[in-house]
Amino acid sequence: MDIIPHRYPMLLVDRIMEYESCKRIVGLKNVTINEHFFAGHFPGRPVMPGVMIIEALAQTGGVLIAQEFEDIHEYVIFFMTIDNVKFRKPVVPGDQIRLECEVLHFRRKVCRLKGQAFVDGKLVASAEFSSMLVKRDG
Repeated sequence: MDIIPHRYPMLLVDRIMEYESCKRIVGLKNVTINEHFFAGHFPGRPVMPGVMIIEALAQTGGVLIAQEFEDIHEYVIFFMTIDNVKFRKPVVPGDQIRLECEVLHFRRKVCRLKGQAFVDGKLVASAEFSSMLVKRDG
């Protein structure tokens, strides 16, 4: 919570497990039935929305990017692109998602990452995304 500005209900990373500066990061998300999106997706058969899995990957990648800047609190990290998204298996309450991101390209304030999400060692989603640091207003 000291690194990225997200808060409940949009904070989707519970813990950072591994970190290699400017290379890779691994985070965890514990999926519980109390998640706000399960009320409507889908009643009677809750499934975590794919966009939330991608957001969890992006937040994990955001922690990796943020660690490279001493003045990170003066910036906001925004998506630029999301490419090659694949969803392979539903994520349901009780699952623990292992969020792995690796740097593909990092120059100045633009970073391209590859993210993969796993449940019980099985790939459930993957994507490549670019993010940019933008100076905060005021």
